[in-house]
Amino acid sequence: MRAEGGDAVTEDDDWFEAALRRDDGSEDESEGDGDDSPESPESMADDTSEPPADGTTDVPADDPATAGASAPTAFGTDDATGSDGDAPLFDDDFATAFRNAPGTGLDDEPDFGGGFGDAGGLDAGGFDDEDFESNIPRVDVGIEGLDGMIQGGVPERTLMVAIGNAGTGKTTFGLQFLDRALSRGENAVYITLEESRERILDSATEKGWPYDRYVEDGLLAVVDVDPIEMANSLSSIQSELPELVRDFGATRLVLDSVSLLEMMYEDRATRRNEIYDFTRSLKEAGVTTMLTSEASDDNPYASRHGIIEYLTDAVFVLQYVRGADDFRETRLAIEIQKIRDANHSREIKPYDITNEGISVYQQANLF
Repeated sequence: MRAEGGDAVTEDDDWFEAALRRDDGSEDESEGDGDDSPESPESMADDTSEPPADGTTDVPADDPATAGASAPTAFGTDDATGSDGDAPLFDDDFATAFRNAPGTGLDDEPDFGGGFGDAGGLDAGGFDDEDFESNIPRVDVGIEGLDGMIQGGVPERTLMVAIGNAGTGKTTFGLQFLDRALSRGENAVYITLEESRERILDSATEKGWPYDRYVEDGLLAVVDVDPIEMANSLSSIQSELPELVRDFGATRLVLDSVSLLEMMYEDRATRRNEIYDFTRSLKEAGVTTMLTSEASDDNPYASRHGIIEYLTDAVFVLQYVRGADDFRETRLAIEIQKIRDANHSREIKPYDITNEGISVYQQANLF
Protein backbone atom coordinates (compact mmCIF):
# COMPACT_ATOMS: atom_id res chain seq x y z
CA MET A 1 0.00 0.00 0.00
CA ARG A 2 1.20 3.50 -0.73
CA ALA A 3 1.12 6.27 1.81
CA GLU A 4 1.65 9.86 0.86
CA GLY A 5 5.31 10.53 0.30
CA GLY A 6 6.01 6.87 -0.42
CA ASP A 7 6.39 5.70 3.22
CA ALA A 8 6.29 1.97 3.74
CA VAL A 9 3.22 0.55 5.44
CA THR A 10 3.28 -2.42 7.75
CA GLU A 11 0.76 -5.23 7.88
CA ASP A 12 -0.63 -3.83 11.15
CA ASP A 13 -1.72 -0.57 9.51
CA ASP A 14 -5.32 -0.27 8.42
CA TRP A 15 -5.65 0.03 4.65
CA PHE A 16 -7.90 3.07 4.81
CA GLU A 17 -5.88 4.81 7.50
CA ALA A 18 -2.59 4.24 5.72
CA ALA A 19 -3.98 5.48 2.42
CA LEU A 20 -4.78 8.84 4.00
CA ARG A 21 -1.54 9.31 6.01
CA ARG A 22 0.58 12.38 5.35
CA ASP A 23 4.25 11.95 4.56
CA ASP A 24 5.20 13.37 7.97
CA GLY A 25 3.39 10.57 9.75
CA SER A 26 0.31 12.52 10.81
CA GLU A 27 -3.14 11.79 9.45
CA ASP A 28 -5.07 13.94 7.05
CA GLU A 29 -7.35 16.39 8.77
CA SER A 30 -9.87 16.49 5.97
CA GLU A 31 -10.18 14.38 3.76
CA GLY A 32 -31.68 -1.74 -19.47
CA ASP A 33 -31.91 -2.53 -20.85
CA GLY A 34 -34.21 -4.73 -19.26
CA ASP A 35 -34.07 -8.07 -17.74
CA ASP A 36 -30.38 -8.91 -17.62
CA SER A 37 -29.35 -10.33 -14.31
CA PRO A 38 -25.78 -10.65 -13.00
CA GLU A 39 -24.14 -13.98 -13.47
CA SER A 40 -22.65 -15.47 -10.37
CA PRO A 41 -19.22 -17.06 -10.53
CA GLU A 42 -20.83 -20.52 -10.43
CA SER A 43 -22.73 -19.90 -13.69
CA MET A 44 -19.76 -18.20 -15.36
CA ALA A 45 -17.26 -20.94 -14.72
CA ASP A 46 -17.55 -24.62 -15.54
CA ASP A 47 -14.44 -25.55 -13.63
CA THR A 48 -15.25 -24.16 -10.19
CA SER A 49 -17.15 -25.31 -7.17
CA GLU A 50 -19.62 -23.16 -5.31
CA PRO A 51 -18.09 -20.83 -2.74
CA PRO A 52 -18.74 -21.65 0.92
CA ALA A 53 -22.08 -20.60 2.31
CA ASP A 54 -20.49 -17.93 4.49
CA GLY A 55 -19.38 -15.98 1.42
CA THR A 56 -15.68 -16.61 1.86
CA THR A 57 -13.41 -18.12 -0.76
CA ASP A 58 -10.93 -20.90 -0.28
CA VAL A 59 -7.60 -19.78 -1.69
CA PRO A 60 -4.52 -22.00 -1.89
CA ALA A 61 -1.97 -21.25 0.77
CA ASP A 62 0.71 -20.70 -1.83
CA ASP A 63 -1.40 -18.28 -3.88
CA PRO A 64 0.89 -15.27 -4.47
CA ALA A 65 -2.07 -12.91 -4.40
CA THR A 66 -2.88 -13.74 -0.78
CA ALA A 67 0.60 -14.36 0.60
CA GLY A 68 1.13 -12.38 3.76
CA ALA A 69 -2.53 -11.46 4.16
CA SER A 70 -3.49 -10.43 7.63
CA ALA A 71 -6.66 -11.48 9.39
CA PRO A 72 -9.67 -9.17 8.97
CA THR A 73 -9.87 -6.44 11.56
CA ALA A 74 -12.94 -5.65 13.60
CA PHE A 75 -14.79 -2.54 12.58
CA GLY A 76 -17.94 -0.70 13.41
CA THR A 77 -17.75 0.12 17.12
CA ASP A 78 -18.80 3.58 18.19
CA ASP A 79 -15.22 4.68 18.78
CA ALA A 80 -13.95 3.09 15.55
CA THR A 81 -11.62 0.79 17.46
CA GLY A 82 -10.90 -2.87 16.92
CA SER A 83 -12.29 -5.59 19.15
CA ASP A 84 -9.03 -5.71 21.07
CA GLY A 85 -9.10 -2.01 21.95
CA ASP A 86 -6.47 -0.86 19.46
CA ALA A 87 -6.07 2.78 18.53
CA PRO A 88 -8.94 4.42 16.58
CA LEU A 89 -9.01 3.98 12.83
CA PHE A 90 -8.85 7.75 12.30
CA ASP A 91 -7.71 10.61 14.47
CA ASP A 92 -10.33 12.82 16.09
CA ASP A 93 -10.47 15.38 13.29
CA PHE A 94 -10.91 12.90 10.48
CA ALA A 95 -13.41 10.79 12.42
CA THR A 96 -15.41 13.94 13.14
CA ALA A 97 -15.31 14.83 9.45
CA PHE A 98 -16.69 11.40 8.59
CA ARG A 99 -19.46 11.48 11.17
CA ASN A 100 -20.42 15.12 10.69
CA ALA A 101 -20.02 15.47 6.93
CA PRO A 102 -21.97 18.60 5.93
CA GLY A 103 -25.39 17.96 4.39
CA THR A 104 -25.52 21.44 2.77
CA GLY A 105 -29.29 21.63 2.92
CA LEU A 106 -30.12 18.39 1.11
CA ASP A 107 -33.44 16.78 2.00
CA ASP A 108 -33.45 13.45 3.82
CA GLU A 109 -34.69 11.87 0.62
CA PRO A 110 -32.95 13.86 -2.14
CA ASP A 111 -34.61 14.08 -5.52
CA PHE A 112 -31.89 13.44 -8.06
CA GLY A 113 -33.06 14.60 -11.46
CA GLY A 114 -31.79 13.20 -14.74
CA GLY A 115 -30.61 14.94 -17.88
CA PHE A 116 -28.96 18.26 -18.64
CA GLY A 117 -30.99 19.96 -21.31
CA ASP A 118 -29.18 22.16 -23.83
CA ALA A 119 -25.73 22.97 -22.50
CA GLY A 120 -22.75 24.35 -24.35
CA GLY A 121 -24.41 23.89 -27.73
CA LEU A 122 -24.91 20.16 -27.12
CA ASP A 123 -28.51 18.98 -27.28
CA ALA A 124 -28.90 16.49 -24.44
CA GLY A 125 -32.56 15.81 -25.13
CA GLY A 126 -34.39 14.30 -28.00
CA PHE A 127 -35.16 10.82 -26.66
CA ASP A 128 -38.35 9.84 -28.46
CA ASP A 129 -39.30 6.61 -26.67
CA GLU A 130 -42.10 6.51 -24.14
CA ASP A 131 -41.28 7.41 -20.56
CA PHE A 132 -39.93 4.54 -18.54
CA GLU A 133 -42.46 3.75 -15.83
CA SER A 134 -40.62 3.34 -12.56
CA ASN A 135 -40.66 4.56 -8.98
CA ILE A 136 -36.93 3.95 -8.58
CA PRO A 137 -35.07 7.18 -7.68
CA ARG A 138 -32.81 8.32 -10.51
CA VAL A 139 -29.48 10.12 -10.76
CA ASP A 140 -27.71 11.70 -13.69
CA VAL A 141 -24.19 10.64 -14.62
CA GLY A 142 -22.99 14.23 -15.00
CA ILE A 143 -21.69 14.06 -18.59
CA GLU A 144 -23.22 16.33 -21.21
CA GLY A 145 -24.96 14.41 -23.96
CA LEU A 146 -24.62 11.06 -22.22
CA ASP A 147 -27.34 11.90 -19.72
CA GLY A 148 -29.60 12.72 -22.66
CA MET A 149 -29.07 9.19 -23.97
CA ILE A 150 -30.44 7.77 -20.70
CA GLN A 151 -34.13 8.43 -20.27
CA GLY A 152 -34.85 9.66 -16.78
CA GLY A 153 -31.39 8.91 -15.42
CA VAL A 154 -29.62 5.89 -13.97
CA PRO A 155 -31.38 4.13 -11.08
CA GLU A 156 -29.99 5.23 -7.75
CA ARG A 157 -27.47 2.82 -6.16
CA THR A 158 -26.61 1.36 -9.56
CA LEU A 159 -23.22 -0.34 -9.93
CA MET A 160 -21.71 0.85 -13.22
CA VAL A 161 -18.52 0.24 -15.18
CA ALA A 162 -16.77 2.28 -17.87
CA ILE A 163 -14.75 -0.04 -20.13
CA GLY A 164 -12.08 1.30 -22.47
CA ASN A 165 -8.48 1.16 -23.64
CA ALA A 166 -5.78 3.51 -22.40
CA GLY A 167 -6.46 7.14 -23.28
CA THR A 168 -10.21 6.86 -23.75
CA GLY A 169 -10.95 8.97 -20.65
CA LYS A 170 -11.95 6.41 -18.03
CA THR A 171 -10.40 8.34 -15.14
CA THR A 172 -11.91 11.59 -16.41
CA PHE A 173 -15.27 9.79 -16.62
CA GLY A 174 -15.01 8.86 -12.94
CA LEU A 175 -13.88 12.32 -11.81
CA GLN A 176 -16.73 13.99 -13.72
CA PHE A 177 -19.24 11.51 -12.32
CA LEU A 178 -18.22 12.44 -8.76
CA ASP A 179 -18.05 16.18 -9.45
CA ARG A 180 -21.74 16.15 -10.36
CA ALA A 181 -22.60 15.06 -6.82
CA LEU A 182 -19.90 17.10 -5.06
CA SER A 183 -21.00 20.31 -6.76
CA ARG A 184 -24.43 19.73 -5.21
CA GLY A 185 -22.99 19.41 -1.72
CA GLU A 186 -23.15 15.61 -1.58
CA ASN A 187 -20.34 13.46 -0.19
CA ALA A 188 -18.29 11.10 -2.35
CA VAL A 189 -15.36 8.66 -2.20
CA TYR A 190 -12.67 8.11 -4.85
CA ILE A 191 -10.52 4.95 -4.53
CA THR A 192 -7.54 4.85 -6.87
CA LEU A 193 -5.41 1.78 -7.51
CA GLU A 194 -3.46 3.36 -10.37
CA GLU A 195 -2.53 6.93 -9.52
CA SER A 196 -1.37 8.69 -6.40
CA ARG A 197 -3.78 10.79 -4.39
CA GLU A 198 -1.96 13.96 -5.44
CA ARG A 199 -2.20 13.02 -9.12
CA ILE A 200 -5.96 12.51 -8.87
CA LEU A 201 -6.43 15.89 -7.20
CA ASP A 202 -4.22 17.57 -9.83
CA SER A 203 -6.11 15.92 -12.71
CA ALA A 204 -9.43 17.14 -11.33
CA THR A 205 -8.09 20.64 -10.77
CA GLU A 206 -6.86 20.85 -14.37
CA LYS A 207 -10.43 20.16 -15.54
CA GLY A 208 -11.80 22.93 -13.34
CA TRP A 209 -13.25 20.66 -10.64
CA PRO A 210 -12.23 21.96 -7.17
CA TYR A 211 -11.37 18.62 -5.60
CA ASP A 212 -8.94 20.28 -3.17
CA ARG A 213 -11.77 22.39 -1.80
CA TYR A 214 -14.08 19.37 -1.60
CA VAL A 215 -11.48 17.58 0.52
CA GLU A 216 -11.01 20.59 2.77
CA ASP A 217 -14.77 20.92 3.21
CA GLY A 218 -15.06 17.26 4.24
CA LEU A 219 -17.14 16.30 1.21
CA LEU A 220 -14.57 14.10 -0.53
CA ALA A 221 -12.28 11.26 0.54
CA VAL A 222 -9.59 10.28 -1.99
CA VAL A 223 -8.10 6.92 -1.03
CA ASP A 224 -4.81 5.76 -2.54
CA VAL A 225 -4.46 1.97 -2.23
CA ASP A 226 -1.83 -0.38 -3.65
CA PRO A 227 -3.64 -3.12 -5.63
CA ILE A 228 -1.48 -5.92 -4.18
CA GLU A 229 -2.19 -4.80 -0.63
CA MET A 230 -5.86 -4.47 -1.47
CA ALA A 231 -5.97 -8.01 -2.85
CA ASN A 232 -4.23 -9.34 0.25
CA SER A 233 -6.68 -7.53 2.54
CA LEU A 234 -9.78 -7.82 0.37
CA SER A 235 -11.84 -9.79 2.90
CA SER A 236 -11.22 -7.12 5.54
CA ILE A 237 -11.91 -4.31 3.10
CA GLN A 238 -15.15 -5.94 1.93
CA SER A 239 -16.46 -5.98 5.49
CA GLU A 240 -15.26 -2.46 6.36
CA LEU A 241 -15.96 -0.49 3.19
CA PRO A 242 -19.78 -0.42 3.33
CA GLU A 243 -19.76 0.94 6.87
CA LEU A 244 -17.01 3.45 6.10
CA VAL A 245 -18.99 4.76 3.15
CA ARG A 246 -22.22 4.96 5.15
CA ASP A 247 -20.49 6.74 8.04
CA PHE A 248 -19.04 9.25 5.60
CA GLY A 249 -22.49 9.89 4.15
CA ALA A 250 -21.33 9.33 0.57
CA THR A 251 -23.85 9.14 -2.27
CA ARG A 252 -21.32 8.20 -4.97
CA LEU A 253 -18.13 6.14 -5.15
CA VAL A 254 -15.52 5.56 -7.85
CA LEU A 255 -12.98 2.71 -8.03
CA ASP A 256 -10.24 3.21 -10.65
CA SER A 257 -9.55 0.58 -11.81
CA VAL A 258 -10.99 -2.85 -11.12
CA SER A 259 -8.68 -4.38 -13.77
CA LEU A 260 -5.63 -3.98 -11.51
CA LEU A 261 -7.45 -5.80 -8.75
CA GLU A 262 -8.43 -8.62 -11.12
CA MET A 263 -4.82 -9.02 -12.22
CA MET A 264 -3.78 -9.93 -8.69
CA TYR A 265 -5.47 -13.32 -9.03
CA GLU A 266 -3.83 -15.81 -11.37
CA ASP A 267 -6.42 -18.53 -10.85
CA ARG A 268 -9.56 -17.85 -12.90
CA ALA A 269 -11.97 -19.35 -10.38
CA THR A 270 -10.46 -17.36 -7.51
CA ARG A 271 -10.61 -14.19 -9.59
CA ARG A 272 -14.30 -14.67 -10.36
CA ASN A 273 -15.24 -15.41 -6.78
CA GLU A 274 -13.23 -12.54 -5.28
CA ILE A 275 -14.52 -9.94 -7.73
CA TYR A 276 -18.07 -11.23 -7.29
CA ASP A 277 -17.81 -10.85 -3.50
CA PHE A 278 -16.22 -7.42 -3.85
CA THR A 279 -18.94 -6.07 -6.15
CA ARG A 280 -21.54 -7.42 -3.75
CA SER A 281 -19.92 -5.43 -0.92
CA LEU A 282 -20.06 -2.29 -3.08
CA LYS A 283 -23.80 -2.80 -3.58
CA GLU A 284 -24.20 -3.23 0.18
CA ALA A 285 -22.61 0.21 0.64
CA GLY A 286 -25.84 1.69 -0.75
CA VAL A 287 -24.21 4.26 -3.05
CA THR A 288 -24.19 4.82 -6.79
CA THR A 289 -20.83 3.38 -7.87
CA MET A 290 -18.68 3.78 -10.97
CA LEU A 291 -15.88 1.31 -11.71
CA THR A 292 -13.36 1.66 -14.51
CA SER A 293 -11.95 -1.31 -16.40
CA GLU A 294 -9.42 -1.88 -19.15
CA ALA A 295 -10.87 -3.29 -22.37
CA SER A 296 -9.83 -6.66 -23.73
CA ASP A 297 -7.00 -6.60 -26.24
CA ASP A 298 -9.12 -8.70 -28.60
CA ASN A 299 -12.52 -7.09 -28.10
CA PRO A 300 -13.05 -3.39 -27.30
CA TYR A 301 -16.59 -4.17 -26.14
CA ALA A 302 -15.46 -6.50 -23.34
CA SER A 303 -13.40 -6.04 -20.20
CA ARG A 304 -9.92 -7.52 -19.94
CA HIS A 305 -11.06 -10.58 -18.01
CA GLY A 306 -14.68 -10.67 -19.21
CA ILE A 307 -16.12 -10.67 -15.69
CA ILE A 308 -17.08 -7.22 -14.49
CA GLU A 309 -19.68 -6.48 -17.19
CA TYR A 310 -21.76 -9.41 -15.93
CA LEU A 311 -21.62 -8.26 -12.31
CA THR A 312 -22.61 -4.63 -12.87
CA ASP A 313 -25.96 -3.03 -13.59
CA ALA A 314 -24.76 -0.62 -16.27
CA VAL A 315 -21.95 -0.77 -18.83
CA PHE A 316 -20.48 2.15 -20.81
CA VAL A 317 -17.99 1.31 -23.56
CA LEU A 318 -15.39 3.93 -24.55
CA GLN A 319 -13.42 3.20 -27.69
CA TYR A 320 -11.31 4.51 -30.54
CA VAL A 321 -12.89 4.46 -34.01
CA ARG A 322 -11.51 5.20 -37.46
CA GLY A 323 -13.35 5.54 -40.75
CA ALA A 324 -12.74 2.91 -43.42
CA ASP A 325 -11.36 5.53 -45.82
CA ASP A 326 -9.82 7.91 -43.32
CA PHE A 327 -6.65 6.90 -41.49
CA ARG A 328 -5.64 10.45 -40.66
CA GLU A 329 -7.81 10.91 -37.59
CA THR A 330 -8.78 8.67 -34.70
CA ARG A 331 -12.05 9.52 -33.03
CA LEU A 332 -13.59 8.59 -29.73
CA ALA A 333 -17.02 6.97 -29.43
CA ILE A 334 -19.22 5.88 -26.55
CA GLU A 335 -21.91 3.24 -26.39
CA ILE A 336 -24.30 2.29 -23.59
CA GLN A 337 -24.16 -1.48 -23.57
CA LYS A 338 -26.76 -1.94 -20.84
CA ILE A 339 -28.54 -0.21 -17.96
CA ARG A 340 -30.91 -2.27 -15.90
CA ASP A 341 -34.32 -0.70 -15.23
CA ALA A 342 -33.70 2.21 -17.59
CA ASN A 343 -34.41 2.93 -21.25
CA HIS A 344 -31.41 4.21 -23.15
CA SER A 345 -30.16 4.94 -26.63
CA ARG A 346 -28.46 2.09 -28.50
CA GLU A 347 -26.56 4.41 -30.81
CA ILE A 348 -22.79 4.86 -30.80
CA LYS A 349 -22.02 8.55 -30.38
CA PRO A 350 -18.80 10.56 -30.71
CA TYR A 351 -17.30 12.36 -27.75
CA ASP A 352 -14.37 14.62 -26.94
CA ILE A 353 -12.14 14.98 -23.91
CA THR A 354 -11.57 18.70 -23.39
CA ASN A 355 -10.08 20.82 -20.62
CA GLU A 356 -13.56 20.80 -19.09
CA GLY A 357 -14.09 17.04 -19.16
CA ILE A 358 -16.01 14.69 -21.46
CA SER A 359 -18.71 15.95 -23.81
CA VAL A 360 -20.85 13.49 -25.78
CA TYR A 361 -22.33 14.75 -29.04
CA GLN A 362 -25.72 13.10 -28.86
CA GLN A 363 -27.07 14.60 -32.08
CA ALA A 364 -23.98 13.84 -34.16
CA ASN A 365 -23.07 10.70 -36.07
CA LEU A 366 -19.61 9.21 -36.27
CA PHE A 367 -19.24 9.49 -40.05
